[in-house]
Amino acid sequence: MQHNDVLVVGAGPVGVLNALGLAQAGLSVTLLEAEPAIVNAPRAMVYHWSVLEGIERLGILDAAKRVGFTKQDYSYFVYATGERIDMSVGVLEGLAPHPYNLHMGQHKLAGIALDALRRFDNATVRFDTRVTGVAQDDDGVTVTVETADGTDQYRASYLIGADGAGSTVRKSQGLTFEGMTWPEVFVATNVRYDFEKHGYARSTLQIDPTYGAIISKIDTTGLWRVTYAEHPDTPEERMGARIPQWFEKLMPGDEEYELDAYRPYRMHQRCASTMRAGRVLLAGDAAHATNPIGGLGLTSGLFDTFVLYDALTAVIKGTADDSVLDRYSEERRRTFLEVASPRASANKRLLYHTSDPEQLEAELSKLRVLAADEEGQRKNFLFTKQLETPPLVQPVSAV
Repeated sequence: MQHNDVLVVGAGPVGVLNALGLAQAGLSVTLLEAEPAIVNAPRAMVYHWSVLEGIERLGILDAAKRVGFTKQDYSYFVYATGERIDMSVGVLEGLAPHPYNLHMGQHKLAGIALDALRRFDNATVRFDTRVTGVAQDDDGVTVTVETADGTDQYRASYLIGADGAGSTVRKSQGLTFEGMTWPEVFVATNVRYDFEKHGYARSTLQIDPTYGAIISKIDTTGLWRVTYAEHPDTPEERMGARIPQWFEKLMPGDEEYELDAYRPYRMHQRCASTMRAGRVLLAGDAAHATNPIGGLGLTSGLFDTFVLYDALTAVIKGTADDSVLDRYSEERRRTFLEVASPRASANKRLLYHTSDPEQLEAELSKLRVLAADEEGQRKNFLFTKQLETPPLVQPVSAV
């Protein structure tokens, strides 16, 4: 049985970027993914300005910017009245090295990172490899997998579970996923439609208790993400058939649209009881799950990544005690529970649950004041930096 320094389960951005950081540090790493390829489905697609330095340190920001696009415009749109309250990430110019957000599907970033990972002889990638068991002892972790050729096993000193909210790795360690599930079902759609023609910012948060939505441009081909909340009693098999009814209300004009893909999913505010169980570490949605409003889920997962691969490298190379991994778990749980999850919940309530006219007017008054105050906007956009954990060890340099 081949022995690795680290096994990483899950080929989403968090998993691939962790594997890339570890490989760049000279560790032997194997990435395991149950699907036959990186999953291309309507998932996260906004990378806040605050995570771009970490992506740059891994050496793939330029490639990501060539595939996606950068933008600064940002708007709240009140569906019932047509009021738009515009803001701009451009207020961070002079304060941040990258005063803009980056847009592209998360599968694109994972693909870019995977291409970089495959250039390392000390990295191995295995798709169609489903983890079925995890056992650990004092010396390492043994992972049992199912492949097209049958059962196999992998061995490593440590394991990172980045295999999503339904994480097999987390469940294998008996860790609870504490929190709550929202009653509504979100439906994320990818659609070709010219929202900009109708004055929409490329990131638009639409406020309405019925027709609240997140409307954001994904790429330079005219593809947009429209995410709305379906009634919880709607059977999942009917949600696809109901999309035209929703689009009739959500599209600002009467032009034809092209539905590219859609995905219904439940929304959670949950966090693992710990992000470290011995030699098993959790990151991304395997560790914590939030509703997507404000893009704080992937942002949190990327900030997990940027401290985890450095900390784990230091432990394996003997330059840090393994207690640093406990600090990783404690700090990343605290940040999610105290910062990311409360903010995402407040965002959801504003967009989808502000039905009282007085409450709505109070919230809109705050946004109007913010839009007229550049310093207030700076503080608002600097919020995502609060999701970052400072380095727990001396960061390694990318090679």
